[in-house]
Amino acid sequence: MNSDDTIVAISTLIGEAGIGIVRLSGPDAISIASKIFQPKSKKLVKDFPTFKINLGKVTDNNNFIDEVLLMTMRAPKSYTCEDVVEISCHGGIVPLKKTLELCVKNGARLADPGEFTKRAFLNGRIDLSQAEAVCDIIKAKTDLALSCAVSQLNGSLTKIINKQKNVITDILALIEVTIDYTEEEIPNIDKIEMIKKINGVDKELKKILSTFQTGKIFKEGVRTAIIGKPNVGKSSLLNALIGQDKAIVTEVPGTTRDVIEETINIFGIPLILMDTAGIRKHSYDVVEKIGIEKTREEIQNADLVLFVLDSSNELSAEDFHIAELLNLKKVILVLNKSDLPKKLDEISSLKLHATLMPVSAKENEGIEKLKKAIYELFIEGKVNTSEFFLTNMRHKILIENSIGSLENTKLSFENGVSEEFIALDLKAALNFLGEITGEVPTEEILNRIFSNFCVGK
Repeated sequence: MNSDDTIVAISTLIGEAGIGIVRLSGPDAISIASKIFQPKSKKLVKDFPTFKINLGKVTDNNNFIDEVLLMTMRAPKSYTCEDVVEISCHGGIVPLKKTLELCVKNGARLADPGEFTKRAFLNGRIDLSQAEAVCDIIKAKTDLALSCAVSQLNGSLTKIINKQKNVITDILALIEVTIDYTEEEIPNIDKIEMIKKINGVDKELKKILSTFQTGKIFKEGVRTAIIGKPNVGKSSLLNALIGQDKAIVTEVPGTTRDVIEETINIFGIPLILMDTAGIRKHSYDVVEKIGIEKTREEIQNADLVLFVLDSSNELSAEDFHIAELLNLKKVILVLNKSDLPKKLDEISSLKLHATLMPVSAKENEGIEKLKKAIYELFIEGKVNTSEFFLTNMRHKILIENSIGSLENTKLSFENGVSEEFIALDLKAALNFLGEITGEVPTEEILNRIFSNFCVGK
């Protein structure tokens, strides 16, 4: 990335809409805009006040392209801390693309994914964890996911990390002082006090880690496979959970051949539902066999399995075969067709540690109780949205690495290892925490993070 370039991108979804925005950022943003924009006020674009919206036309050699609104944001008072121009066009595909092409024609470069936010980070407006939070806000599927992302954008993680870094830095400063002294001048270091401080940091970092599983669920959701033998009502259950007829339902066993995926919100948690092909122990249909293999893959990848049984029929060999595939998985046994006379018994013979939930997908009975059971399986107690939740795997790994370095430091203190080695472990702990906020970024890490962004953000 060359920060001397002026970049441009369409920052809104491309399609038919009320408006669409073309965004420029860089040293030539205002001059490029002045070449394609004719203001109604007859003022020059370079004289527009920051944050004031101006009406005018986008033109190409006096050919009228679109009537637009243009706003300038001068450095450093912009998203990127650079000169930024936003052109609000009519939301059709053609006017947006024509405006984009004109910007490129007059010297702008098409932005890479996430390059605007990357510039905001490199120019010091936000740290790396806050930049990642921007992406999380865009991708948030529920209020809880949004709350976690906004908290991180507001610097909640940064404050926690910096507080612990300050403690480690103080310890490191004392250790490095002893390295610089001669043997006769070495000041006394209270090792017990040092270990006590390290234990305090260790405790706080582990407290952050303890929120990760819940935070990950808020952000990514619960991947849920709906499985069972053919014709037990899996597709009916999917339709009941999402509240619409998404999957085809017939009396013919094996109607579902491929995996159907839908996402719903249950009490703030994204539930990613996969309606799968019914599993038979023996199938001779080639297409059905492919569907069954995909079902097995979904079971392996699922956070939760809804194992659907037909409560109006006795257990079959297929039910026992499916139960064998669910070892070590979180399972809810959904006893479907509860509106019919019950014939299902000896459920314990399946040898599954699972919650039992009777429902009638056809009559929409027991569905809300099932949703509540799913929520309670993953979230304990009431969620306090003011609390911090760790949601990012990169951050989790770095905190774990930092804790590992602190554990090495404690062992070194206890075993009388020289101060030089203790200092190395403390520096490693600091560097791992510094990577979270981007104090020690590498181009590889930055490219990996910002490649997940959409173009224009």
